[in-house]
Amino acid sequence: MRALAHEGTNGMEGLSYRTLDKPEPAQGEVLVKLLTAGLNHRDLFVLHRHHSADPALVIGSDGAGIIDAVGEGVEPSLIGKEVMINPGLGWKENSDAPPAGFEIVGLPYHGTFAEYITIPAENAAAKPGFLTWEEAGVTSLAGITAYRALFTRGKLKEGMKVFIPGIGGGVATFLLQFAVAAGAEVYVSSRSKEKCDAALKLGAKQAVDSNEDWQEALGGIGMDLIIESVGAATFNQSMSLLRKGGTIVTFGSSTGDTFQFNLREFFYGQFNLLGSTMGSAEEYLEMLSFIEKHGIKPVLDEVYTLDQYEAAFTRLEEAKQLGKIAFRIGE
Repeated sequence: MRALAHEGTNGMEGLSYRTLDKPEPAQGEVLVKLLTAGLNHRDLFVLHRHHSADPALVIGSDGAGIIDAVGEGVEPSLIGKEVMINPGLGWKENSDAPPAGFEIVGLPYHGTFAEYITIPAENAAAKPGFLTWEEAGVTSLAGITAYRALFTRGKLKEGMKVFIPGIGGGVATFLLQFAVAAGAEVYVSSRSKEKCDAALKLGAKQAVDSNEDWQEALGGIGMDLIIESVGAATFNQSMSLLRKGGTIVTFGSSTGDTFQFNLREFFYGQFNLLGSTMGSAEEYLEMLSFIEKHGIKPVLDEVYTLDQYEAAFTRLEEAKQLGKIAFRIGE
């Protein structure tokens, strides 16, 4: 099979589009013929986390396709089913945190940037019919991350005021769409006027320039819930927007992990700070039901073939995308 694999050198230099052996499903697994896949920031991080001395690794965590074969103990009637891949391995029921042994497709195990992948049968979910293959291929990782951060951790309710800094990426656009569908009043920020305008079309009440003073731009509105993924560059300004007793949920730190914030301001404000990452299989199915109920489709940016990976990775690294970047793999 043809695949995009990483080996030998950290970073993009270790990536190549090559021929690898087609996998065979083991007991309890299915073989999925992939038609589409989605590019995530996680794939950029994997290029530096996958050790140069390790064997070639097919990267990629998002994908959709058709079950081509099944392993021992798996119902043969699944062959031919159209599925999306839940990238979370070993996290079945909703819980306070992932269980020991939780992993994500694409590191340490082979991922979705290939013509075929083997996964546990329970990680193949029926593809909603209203999604195109490209839409289905980019939804899973960003969708489940947004769903858990908003609903499980953030306890989002209708009428709440929600702020999402750094609108434009895959998870952020899902956060906006999900929160609007749930009846929240959503505010966003971006350095890009194009992304701010797109957010308003998706239902944001107000979009502010990231370089502005957010408190001044928003007229002192107190936020009930802020979903932070930018990290060091925005955390303190985000916190300044919280109403007394408000909550920040954080799931990313793209601008750095370490910074200082005013602890006295935090505890006098009675603020809540919660971490989140991915989500359980139970939440994944809830997320699929939610998008079906509300007719939510991912915002698609560009669609590439796997051999065009350099252009796709560069677009993501330079934050030029609006929504999700997709790979078209098969017909």
